[in-house]
Amino acid sequence: MNKVADRPITLRGAPQDRGRTIGAILVEQGRLTTHDVDEIQRFANTQGVRFGEAAVQMKRIAEHDIELALAHQYNYPILARGGQGGVADDVIAAHQPQSEAVEPLRALRSQLILRWFNNATRKVFVVTSAERGEGRSWLAANLATMFAQLGERTLLIDADMRHARQHRLFNIDNSVGLSALLTGRAGREIARRIHPQLRLYVLPAGIIPPNPQELLARPVFDVILDHFAAQFGLVIIDTPAISETADAQILAANAGSAVMVARRNHTRQARLAAAVEILTDTGVNVIGSVLNEH
Repeated sequence: MNKVADRPITLRGAPQDRGRTIGAILVEQGRLTTHDVDEIQRFANTQGVRFGEAAVQMKRIAEHDIELALAHQYNYPILARGGQGGVADDVIAAHQPQSEAVEPLRALRSQLILRWFNNATRKVFVVTSAERGEGRSWLAANLATMFAQLGERTLLIDADMRHARQHRLFNIDNSVGLSALLTGRAGREIARRIHPQLRLYVLPAGIIPPNPQELLARPVFDVILDHFAAQFGLVIIDTPAISETADAQILAANAGSAVMVARRNHTRQARLAAAVEILTDTGVNVIGSVLNEH
């Protein structure tokens, strides 16, 4: 991914727990007792180190416990990895946001903010690719998470009604989703909020219909997308591959903007060029291309 210099970004909302100590948060979470806190603080004062460093040195807690407490203190949720209520390993921006692997994603987010987000009148884009297996769903999930971490009310729509994946990445029910919404069997409130402290909502694909392309081509999809664009600060749409079906073309045309994903040592250059040409010929603003090494 090409990198540009990040600019300062104003976070929305005041941190709720910033005035509380790490020790108090860890006691509330059941990771330490008040007696532990007193002993750790004495050790920290003696050694001239911070409370968290002292607690780890004394082996009372692990470094991950400190990271979780800091996230809580600054209203920056770290989601569980796996299990009930957790996310899949692939959504690294949610369960390990301070990892070095997340830095290229932050650079991409900064590029999108600088080159598109701040000037876009309709903040909707699709994440698509020429072929399957290039990381569309992975990128869409992590980008949506990272925009929500900035305080942006973000909706991620899984519009791949052939090989849906977002419900697995976020461990949510897929029995009712976009397919039901397009056929009038569900309301727009079916988007799931992923975490009470994270303004991220996911609309899964739902039950795979026999006619996904026809559903997406109906005028009702335009109406639904307009509604979501008005209700959310950003809408990201996960699509099928362009070479497989015309679904992605329909979705990109409705969204108006697209991010193309290519995978190193996998994507064929001719296929990528053809996919970009298909989108630009239909008036889609291709914001940029991302070389994925995931």
